[in-house]
Amino acid sequence: MERLTILYKSKYGCVPASVIPLTGSASNRRYYRLASDAGACIGVIGTDVKENNAFVTIARHFRTKGINVPEVYAVSDDMSAYLQEDLGDMVLFDMLSSARRGGEDMTCVDALLNKTMSMLPAIQYDGAEGLDFSVCYPQPSFDRRMVMFDLNYFKYCFLKPSGLEFDEVLLQDDFERFADVLLEEDTDTFLYRDFNARNVMICGNEPYFVDFQGGRRGPVYYDVASFIWQARAKYPEVLKERMLDSYLTALEQYRPVDRSAFRQRLDLFILFRLLQVLGAYGFRGLVEHKANFVTSIPAAISELKSMTGRFSSLYPYMTQILERLCDLPRFEEIASDGNLEVRVFSFSFKKGIPQDTTGNGGGYVFDCRSIHNPGRYEPYKNLTGRDEPVIRFLEDDGEVFGFLEHVYGVVDPHVETYVSRGFSSLMVSFGCTGGQHRSVYCAEHLAAHLRKKYPDIRVRLTHREQGIDTII
Repeated sequence: MERLTILYKSKYGCVPASVIPLTGSASNRRYYRLASDAGACIGVIGTDVKENNAFVTIARHFRTKGINVPEVYAVSDDMSAYLQEDLGDMVLFDMLSSARRGGEDMTCVDALLNKTMSMLPAIQYDGAEGLDFSVCYPQPSFDRRMVMFDLNYFKYCFLKPSGLEFDEVLLQDDFERFADVLLEEDTDTFLYRDFNARNVMICGNEPYFVDFQGGRRGPVYYDVASFIWQARAKYPEVLKERMLDSYLTALEQYRPVDRSAFRQRLDLFILFRLLQVLGAYGFRGLVEHKANFVTSIPAAISELKSMTGRFSSLYPYMTQILERLCDLPRFEEIASDGNLEVRVFSFSFKKGIPQDTTGNGGGYVFDCRSIHNPGRYEPYKNLTGRDEPVIRFLEDDGEVFGFLEHVYGVVDPHVETYVSRGFSSLMVSFGCTGGQHRSVYCAEHLAAHLRKKYPDIRVRLTHREQGIDTII
């Protein structure tokens, strides 16, 4: 904080009267609002000097081109801290979300979205003119390394944690072909990289652009795909087309536009951007277990599902894998009716505990391995806890009844509390060695018990290792 105080004093002639920490991004930068009677600004402390330098240099260059970005007031000698213009707290994405929640007229928000898209060509063309791309972080251009990094990011951080089996060599072959097509055009335009409604501030009813420090030289299609097909925004199709039209109309001031050809090439970048985003959601959500990223996955999968079929002739194996991925029940987007949904799972401990895709990160995991295991005996090896011989084995042995009584005694009060408090989701999982006999039996019986005792709740039953997913 001392660095920011020194910078503030050099700008305003006094120390700040108040310093308020602001919610940060996914990066290591920390933001503060510094204020006194002399003025207010945003102070930034970043651990990556090269990233800070990229932001400061690009921001100052953009302002010489008349592009709406925050003014940089002061920078520390070691480039670890800087002050920038305070644009307020109004984020375009938050305006969109608030209007939807309140059922408000969307005319104003839609107009800002279209205006934002009409301003993008100036960033891409005017912003690139005279820019020293060597300052861009972490690299100066959109190249094969970046494409393969993002495709492998998706593969290792989302596809593998999803549990879906695939042939890595065949997938890599299609990735290589995909990269070839993405890199066919070589342009001198600026690629914003993180161009979306979360990085647009509204100040004086004008869009201002932030978080462009990851920008570099690259194709214009990427940013169009990033903004209009932002999974979390869930723009209706008619609005997507209007935003695209606003962009293309403005683009015509810089280059001739064949709209049909542009849209055909844009589809490739929509697919690429969705894979990149799912890689990020997978790392932050499935690996680091951050709830807001987990809850964003179904929307991205829904976008992906709507377009994978277009590429089956170009990238047959990749398309096949993506279609299988989109069909996984764990990533299904379900509209809530306001009632509690209890999701009951059976699983194998060998393959890991099921992920909570709602992002709540709670629920129960019951270990069924203390119950006598029918899987140890040859007649039951190829059966499951849904089959009559296994059911008779477990019930004749009797251990399972006491086990389930204890489970009911824990879960029932939890369900009643959640219903009374208006909660929408509870997860209960049963694990055993193979996820085949004891866990399946227990999950089936808890689901039936809850459905009978609490008819107003929704019960979703998933036997993960058998690929069974049903609403009871």
